[in-house]
Amino acid sequence: MRDFATSDHPQVQAQLDRLAALSLPQGRIGIEAIGVLLARLGDPHRHLPPTFHVAGTNGKGSVCAFLRAMMEAEGLAVHATTSPHLVRYNERIRISGKLIEDGELAALLKEVLDTANDLPISFFEATIAASFLAFARHPADACVIEVGLGGRFDATNVLEKPAASGIATLGIDHEAFLLAPEAGTPELPLARIAFEKAGIMKQGTPVVTMAYPPEAEQELERAAAAAGAPLQMRGKDWDASISAQIDYRDSLGALTLPLPALPGTHQADNAALAIAMLRHQDRVTVSPEAMAQGIRDARWPARLQLLGDGPLTALAPGRDIWLDGGHNPDAGAAIARHFAGQRLHLVLGMLANKNPRAIAGKLEDRIASLQAVTLPSHESHEARAYGQDANPAQDISSALTALPDDGLPVLIAGSLYLAGEVLQLNAEQPD
Repeated sequence: MRDFATSDHPQVQAQLDRLAALSLPQGRIGIEAIGVLLARLGDPHRHLPPTFHVAGTNGKGSVCAFLRAMMEAEGLAVHATTSPHLVRYNERIRISGKLIEDGELAALLKEVLDTANDLPISFFEATIAASFLAFARHPADACVIEVGLGGRFDATNVLEKPAASGIATLGIDHEAFLLAPEAGTPELPLARIAFEKAGIMKQGTPVVTMAYPPEAEQELERAAAAAGAPLQMRGKDWDASISAQIDYRDSLGALTLPLPALPGTHQADNAALAIAMLRHQDRVTVSPEAMAQGIRDARWPARLQLLGDGPLTALAPGRDIWLDGGHNPDAGAAIARHFAGQRLHLVLGMLANKNPRAIAGKLEDRIASLQAVTLPSHESHEARAYGQDANPAQDISSALTALPDDGLPVLIAGSLYLAGEVLQLNAEQPD
């Protein structure tokens, strides 16, 4: 599956067409190809400001958003690369907090793709090469780098000595890649996921993690010892209590910080991980006051986002319409916690390779109605995959206009591809 992208800028679209034509390697090819490509480009990944490298099954994008917001609240210039994009490809590359401009993006992609003309690189590898090239050419105080898939073989793993590495929540996802049989890897699924994420550990670079089940923690401890990476694990080396505030503590002392503006109790945990990453490195200084402001300021679209007034929400007036790109059981559990005790209408669109019960199965008897939509340009589940009570809808607009006049909230979920379509239809383009 390719990450399709379009642009109304002709020069950008010309390069996106080239990206879409790249081969998508099946299985693991390692990071050799992007290493060769970056060498041809002058090794831009070796000329970056201090980097914060974040992996995880869920939450890694939110952790990146908190890191960026906290450092920007300190007055620092921060580059960031995250994935996937929701509406515009430009969302993947932020230069000093701003989405990359079309003219520079077109030139960067052309330079990367011309240089890679004989290499078997993927869409994501080309994107990361363009990101690093942009970041090396623009002075900044820090970079925030989100892992795309896994960690061990992810294109971002060419980074040699980040200021800090972080591992967010762990769960089962992308099984075809991350649980593929391979000699010398853990047999327990969550331990294997931890093994793949631990691939980002680097000698001498602090790696900061959440708390996990024993099999995952044991694997992370083993990997950190083998890599020579100082391990800072929640519940052992740092901790945070979440109530009406975040009470954070580690060997440096305690902090009392506000809850995030981002909805969901899990976002306070993601904020705590970002705090711990900043506290366990010594290359970038961020004050507690800036941490607090960053926690309040951080925004991350399509993660329990309450949609604003727009063309789409006007089709179902008088009710809250929520959007979440979650697509695995852990994301479903986080969504269920947010809507605890509340009935809602559910509109789902999920890729055919995802567990169709990942979201609906966590909400169960709280679902007043379930409508299924397909994902444009992607193979997706039909309504029957979600259960006998699911009904097909032609599209998102049809699903909203078919709702009964009961005022119950609506959740649109199941895919970040669907989330991007919803944001575009409602004129809420991420910036």
